[in-house]
Parts: sequence; C-alpha cells; structure tokens
Amino acid sequence: MNLSIKHYGIILAGLVAAYFHIILFPDIMFMLNGLGYIGLLGAYFLPIPFFQQRHKMVWWGLVGYTLLTIALWAIMGDKNFVAGTNSAIGYYAKTAEVVLLALLWADKSK
Repeated sequence: MNLSIKHYGIILAGLVAAYFHIILFPDIMFMLNGLGYIGLLGAYFLPIPFFQQRHKMVWWGLVGYTLLTIALWAIMGDKNFVAGTNSAIGYYAKTAEVVLLALLWADKSK
C-alpha cells in the first residue's frame, strides 16, 4: 500500500487519540481504549494478508470504534473543560477522533 498524505493524517490522528487515552494510565479502560486504536491502525495499514483481504471490514471496525468512543464520552465523560487537567484531555481526544473520522471517510473505498 502506497501511503498518501491522507493516510499519514489517519495514522497521526489515530496515534494522537491513542496517546490521550494511554496517558490516563491508572485507569485501565482508557489505556485499553488507546491500545485498541493502535491495534486497529496496525490492522488498517500493516501488510498482513488477513487484514488486507478484509480491509473494508477493518475500516468499518475503526470507524465504529471511534464513534463508540465518542458516544461513551458524551454519555459518561467529564464535560468540565479545565485546561491542564484530565477533563481537558477528553476534549483533545475527541478533536483527534473527529479528525480521524473525517480522514477515514475521505479514505472510504467505493
């Protein structure tokens, strides 16, 4: 797979979203969420035949995972934005995830 600028953007947005979840380490659910992003990015881009043959399914998995993360934050997340605190990290992560969704949508195969 030849990577385009759009692909580099997907990788960057996904890694940023993963980073913001992993830095909340003592909470295992956030850390697992970040590791999930890394795993799905690997499945999307690495030249593993099993995943490349099911590229559309991996695309849907990454989109669904991102939408679920956003929905769960909207339901259960801390919405009080205070710069420099864990509550602000949620907004930063959601920004990265919305960018990720936009780039994934632009990369959607017909």
